[in-house]
Amino acid sequence: MTAVVAQSAPKQQNVFWKRFRRSTPGKIGAVMVLFFVVAAILAPLLHPYDASRDLDYRYRLAPPSVSALWDSTAKAKYTDPVTGKVDYGRHIFGTDNLGRDVAVRVWHGARVSLIIGIVATAIALVIGSVLGLLAGYFGGLLDSTLGYVTDVMLAFPSILIAIGIASISNLPGLYTVMLAVSIPQVPLYLRLTRSVVLSVREREFVQAAGALGAGNARMVFRHVLPNSLSPLIVQGALSIATATIEAAALGFLGLGVPPPNPEWGTMLSDSREYYTSAAWTMIYPGLAILFTVLGFNLLGDGLRDVLDPRSTQ
Repeated sequence: MTAVVAQSAPKQQNVFWKRFRRSTPGKIGAVMVLFFVVAAILAPLLHPYDASRDLDYRYRLAPPSVSALWDSTAKAKYTDPVTGKVDYGRHIFGTDNLGRDVAVRVWHGARVSLIIGIVATAIALVIGSVLGLLAGYFGGLLDSTLGYVTDVMLAFPSILIAIGIASISNLPGLYTVMLAVSIPQVPLYLRLTRSVVLSVREREFVQAAGALGAGNARMVFRHVLPNSLSPLIVQGALSIATATIEAAALGFLGLGVPPPNPEWGTMLSDSREYYTSAAWTMIYPGLAILFTVLGFNLLGDGLRDVLDPRSTQ
C-alpha cells in the first residue's frame, strides 16, 4: 500500500507534464512569462539601475538606435562641440524626456511589476482561501456574514477600491500598491474556495474520514483543502495578469510606486506629452504590459486545461 501511495505523486506529475505539453496556449504563455522573469532577474546584473547616473540630457528623447541609422532629421541627437560629430547614442529602445534609457527602465520595471503582481496575488489567495475555506466548511453565521461583505465589495469596480486604498495608505509606495491591488481580489478567492469546498466536503472520502473520527482541522487541511487547489492555481495565474494591469493603472494615475523607481504605468504617464514626437517612450512600456498580461492569461488557460478533471487529454 505504501509503495502504491509513493508512486502516485510521480505518476501525477508525469500526467501533468504530458497534458501541459499538449496545451499550445499553456506553452506559449509559459515561454512569455519565463522571458520576463529571466529579464527581471538579470536586469540588475547586466545594468544596475541608478536614477542619477542614468540621466543624460545630451540624449534627451533620442530615438531607438535602429531608427537612428536612417532618421537624419531626428531632433534628439548630440553634437560633439569639439569634433562636430553627431551621435545618437546606443539606446535600442531610445531614451525618455530625461535622457534615461527606455530599455533599461523597461527591464527594471519588470522586476517591480512582477513583484507587485505575484505578492499581491499571493496575499489575496491566502486571505481569500482561508476565509472561503472556513465559510464553506462551517457555514452558518460566518458564511452569511462573509457572503454579505463579499457582495458589497464586488459591487464596486476593483480599480476604485485600489485607488481608495492607495489614497489613504501611509505605507511605503511599493507596499501600498501591493495592498491596494490585493484587497479587491480577496472576494474572488473567497467565493471560489467556498464553492469548491461546498462540493468537496460532501464527497465520500471526506464523509468517511469524519465517520472514522477525524477532527475538523484534519478534515479541512488533510482532505478538503488539497482537493480544492486546482481552481485556485488557475485563478492565481489569471490574477497576476489582473494585478499587473491594476498596478500599472495606479502608476498611471500617480498612485503607484514613486519615482525614480521604474514602473511601467508611471512610464506611460510620463510619456503622455511626447506620444506624437517620441512615441517609443509609450510603446515599449505598453508592449511590456501587454505581453506580460497575455503571457499569464495564456498560462492560466493552459493550467485550466491540464488541471480540469473533465479534460480528456
